[in-house]
Amino acid sequence: MRSLAESMPLLQLRPIPNGAGVSVLSPASFANHDRLDRGLTGLRNIGFNPMLGTHTQTCGPLFFAGSSQQRLADFHGAFADADTAFVAAVRGGYGSNYLLTDLDLELIRNHPKPFFAYSDMTGIQLHLLDKLGLPAFHGPMVAADFHLEGGVHLPSFLAALSGETYRLASAEGLRALKPGTARGTLYGGCLSIIVSLLGTPWEPATEGKLLFLEDTGAKPYQIDRMLWQLRNAGKLAGVRGIVFGEMLDCSSPGAPPNLLDEVILRAFSDSEIPIATGLRSGHVSRENVTLTFGVEAEIIAADEAKLNILQPAVTS
Repeated sequence: MRSLAESMPLLQLRPIPNGAGVSVLSPASFANHDRLDRGLTGLRNIGFNPMLGTHTQTCGPLFFAGSSQQRLADFHGAFADADTAFVAAVRGGYGSNYLLTDLDLELIRNHPKPFFAYSDMTGIQLHLLDKLGLPAFHGPMVAADFHLEGGVHLPSFLAALSGETYRLASAEGLRALKPGTARGTLYGGCLSIIVSLLGTPWEPATEGKLLFLEDTGAKPYQIDRMLWQLRNAGKLAGVRGIVFGEMLDCSSPGAPPNLLDEVILRAFSDSEIPIATGLRSGHVSRENVTLTFGVEAEIIAADEAKLNILQPAVTS
């Protein structure tokens, strides 16, 4: 059994060339058609060739982009497709949890590719990382970010695809909450999705990692409750450092503007690990930063906070 600090060896991914094919899928909810069209144009404008899955634009049943079987068929088809260099989700929403039971891990292991997503797809991304060692690309989605002018942080997106290391700092929103330096395997995603997977066969392996947590629309007391649940489920054991996201709209009307900072500091008051916050990755107001989970990274929480991505996820 692996120790808390150990991770599954990463599958080898190849750098993505200019003009590469991108399979665009809806593993959870469907997207506004205008946003999808603008997002596809955004991908083309930076040199990629997006291709829609068969059911990408399916609306229903309910809030799903097709049945679980249809969405799963698109997902498997994208990884098996020889013309697809990487896979990109249209948006989050809800529903990708229904794909977890029947994911064909051997197919994905034999055809490993970057999968760009966040939000509801956190469960799939971390499951593939934990079980296969497939790096998880927590980054912009087509109809959530690429449809916006200035919606994507291109330096980190292109660096992650080309196999370059890179640094994130105050320009990407990062600021220190508790000083210190830590190095380890970067891991995490949407806080509420991680908590929703506790007690299931797909429970994420957060222990001993350099943890990134982000969410949107959760009030500070709800963030506190989720952190309490993670701690008491043993999911913060040995965590080396924590970086929080922008935490978009995670405030309470009339409350002090620093209430969430105080909640976070109180939640980790008995720990000496470095803590930073504000990094624009996931649910963000602009310029969505790409993070690659599974690679070695370093957090420096100081006057000028930095997150250094030390290991490329793709190799030539």
